[in-house]
Amino acid sequence: MSDKHIDHPPLQGAKLAIGTVAVSLATFMNVLDTSIANVSIPTISGNLGVSSDQGTWVITSFAVSNAIALPLTGWLSQRVGQVRLFISATVLFVLASWLCGAAPNLPLLLLARVLQGAVAGPMIPLSQSLLLAAFPRSKAPVALALWSMTTLAAPVAGPILGGWISDNYTWPWIFYVNIPVGILAVTATWWIFRERESATHRLPIDKLGLLLLVVWVGALQIMLDKGKDLDWFNSPTIIALAVTSAIAFIYFVAWELTETHPIVDLSLFKLRNFSAGTIALAVAYGLYFANIVLLPLWLQTNIGYRATDAGLVLAPAGLVAVILTPFTGKLMARMDPRMIASISLLAFAACFLWRANYTSDVDPWSLIMPTLLQGVGLATLFVPLLGVIFTGLSPSRIAAASGLSNFLRILCGGIGTSIFQTAWDHRSILHHAQLNEVSTAYNPVFQQFTHRLQQGGVDAQQAYGIFNRVLDQQAAQLGVDDLFYISGILFVALVGLLWITKRPGHAGGNDDASAAASGAH
Repeated sequence: MSDKHIDHPPLQGAKLAIGTVAVSLATFMNVLDTSIANVSIPTISGNLGVSSDQGTWVITSFAVSNAIALPLTGWLSQRVGQVRLFISATVLFVLASWLCGAAPNLPLLLLARVLQGAVAGPMIPLSQSLLLAAFPRSKAPVALALWSMTTLAAPVAGPILGGWISDNYTWPWIFYVNIPVGILAVTATWWIFRERESATHRLPIDKLGLLLLVVWVGALQIMLDKGKDLDWFNSPTIIALAVTSAIAFIYFVAWELTETHPIVDLSLFKLRNFSAGTIALAVAYGLYFANIVLLPLWLQTNIGYRATDAGLVLAPAGLVAVILTPFTGKLMARMDPRMIASISLLAFAACFLWRANYTSDVDPWSLIMPTLLQGVGLATLFVPLLGVIFTGLSPSRIAAASGLSNFLRILCGGIGTSIFQTAWDHRSILHHAQLNEVSTAYNPVFQQFTHRLQQGGVDAQQAYGIFNRVLDQQAAQLGVDDLFYISGILFVALVGLLWITKRPGHAGGNDDASAAASGAH
């Protein structure tokens, strides 16, 4: 081990091009996996013989283990070296992808996804570090622009590729596609970066803090995922998980605030901009991520869309974001970042309030138009909010602040998905009961519907069964509309939270935000 600082010269020519492509490929593969499974949940659930809400554990298990692994990145990179850690994580990611595809049942698939999420944690921040070190300092914005384009292109490709594979092949191939990409990325990265290893030295690790983090986050996520199946707090298991998570969280906070080398620097929450900006980013991302899981699930289970078509509905948001993101950096130099972030939050709000009026005969154009607004929100969300979050922080605290804000962002993505699945089920049941109350023999609509069916040769019991299926579809539609409406209102509320912060400076803070922006996509 060495504690001597190593300053490598920038790469040039073909090596720079190949190194950029190699790191970007690994990043693309990583980000792709956060979205490629979204449209494949009904297919995976059907093939494994589980319900769709159980199928969403495939997404939440990845998100939560990824969030837990993020705070370890700094310690591991200083202990192992950035290049060795990045390559090791990428190799393990490829192995975990193979295990996901080969999983014969849901428990083994979830275990493989947990491993995949854990090793994916260091890949995102390290890919940015390697890329920045490979470019001259004057070209850092170019490096970050290339990085951002990669991370925005992956969510465009993910739903389309996942849907196409699910419709034309078998679902394991949504994971197997990572294998050739990963092998190519590992080979090229090792060839270009093996002589550019960072300095390493031993650092103490906050073992108790890490253990408490795993316990409270893990117990919370299991509680949210299993709550519906176990009838929530009528189940001793759910109560035990809730108590375990609460106690571990309290101990975690107390320990981290007094530990010399905390795994998570909670003292950052004493800063107004960091607290308000991080909460706004985490909640906004949680709502966004929960909705991009919910939308294709609703389209496939209630509207009759194929997985490919559901993926195509989501794609325009990514395309708009790719086109507009380069302009966001230019706007940061001229406008208050809080104003840009407010535009983003209001664009998301308009998108979801628009969707709250959907009916079961929604046309493709009505599905795509709000998605374009969502793309505007994506393009103007991350960098301005990071400008708010990093205001007033010394350079030595930027890494800790970035790690903590990303941890909460990804954690909220997983938790938001679980909450939305449960809420959709509850709202659908409520609406079904309300609709059923008025479906009596005295209701002329009910009488006309069943009478028309009976005239077509269906007996009374069959007519009632068909009517009940129609009620199921309408109840699910009203339930998903409720969640769209709630999402829109919460995005409007986040605008108010944003404006209790101080205005970020035109220098320093924005540069820091740009440097950390890649980790937020």
